[in-house]
Amino acid sequence: MREGAGSNSVLVSLMLVLLVSWLGLDAVSVAANRIVPGEGIGLGGVAGWPGILLSVAPMLGVLWLAWRPSPGRLRVALLLVMAMLAALPVWLVVAAALTVDPALPQSRLSIGPAVWLALFMLLLSRIELRGRIRVPRWQGALLDLLPLLSLGLCLLTALEPLALRQEYLAREPAFIAAIGEHLLLVSVAVLVSLSLGVGLAMAMRRWPSAQRFGFTLLNFLQTIPSLALFGLLLAPLAWLSNRFEWIDALGVSGIGWAPALLALVAYSLLPMVRNTYVALEEVDPGVIDAARGMGMSRAQIFRQVRLPLGLPVLLEGIRITTVQAIGLTAVAALIGAGGLGRFIFQGLGQAAMDLVLLGALPILIMALLADALLGALTERLRPGGLR
Repeated sequence: MREGAGSNSVLVSLMLVLLVSWLGLDAVSVAANRIVPGEGIGLGGVAGWPGILLSVAPMLGVLWLAWRPSPGRLRVALLLVMAMLAALPVWLVVAAALTVDPALPQSRLSIGPAVWLALFMLLLSRIELRGRIRVPRWQGALLDLLPLLSLGLCLLTALEPLALRQEYLAREPAFIAAIGEHLLLVSVAVLVSLSLGVGLAMAMRRWPSAQRFGFTLLNFLQTIPSLALFGLLLAPLAWLSNRFEWIDALGVSGIGWAPALLALVAYSLLPMVRNTYVALEEVDPGVIDAARGMGMSRAQIFRQVRLPLGLPVLLEGIRITTVQAIGLTAVAALIGAGGLGRFIFQGLGQAAMDLVLLGALPILIMALLADALLGALTERLRPGGLR
């Protein structure tokens, strides 16, 4: 990008939204205890004019750098964005010290919409900048690690009044167990759908007449709402558990993990089958002919040619399936399947938004990590990805 080539409109827009929301919305909410509603406090009420000027300065800096961007300026803008992300937990520590009365041990600090929007806008800015400039992998990893280290240190040392932290401490064993249940259900669903998806895709390739029927059925399953599918599975699973003792011994019933797993697999099959089918079908015919000319059998061609060349597309299907399953597993808490969704629905029932966040934020983090890791692996395995 050349000096003066024009502004980065995306980054400029993100910074303008960030400035308006940061100055105009409540930054935190303070309540005397968990029951009473909190009182919203804006940035000026927390830190006054010095705090406003100090926090707005890097936003204006990024806005200026984005107005006339160059590779060097965008690198500086990326450093400022990551510094602001790392400063958000520190700012919450300052807000807790200035607004929470230490004489009230039950008082709580909740994160306001200004901070949530700031986090969202800064993450979008980070994505925009990383797409515009090339950063060495180790430098990018260090930059991404800074906000996580800042958040971890602040949570461990100086954010006792934070309502989200208090909700976690009150439910720590149940929270850790819920993460294990969530990950286990997602992992089993992805593995089962991968096995079935590969088998169905290979069957469709062998018998093309089954292709239309198979994809029609899988598309139909995607149209059924998740709660409706749980309801449809309740009666037959309950009947099977009452009819056969060995099924009941496995813990299969109309509620619990069994209908949740079946529903997750049903929703996961379409992206898995579709990507597997495309991965195996769209290998260059010339490569297949060359393999046949070398005397390879059909099984060898599949293992040594089709599968390695189609692996990036297959991994893309696994990525889509995993992210989708992480989100849908939250709904499965409604039928007693466990997982982090239980905190979301408990919080909604108690009108406790921090309890909702206790369940929702780990789900969001899991989905982002799965998407990033599997996406990076897919790109690395594509032709030219190892260079």
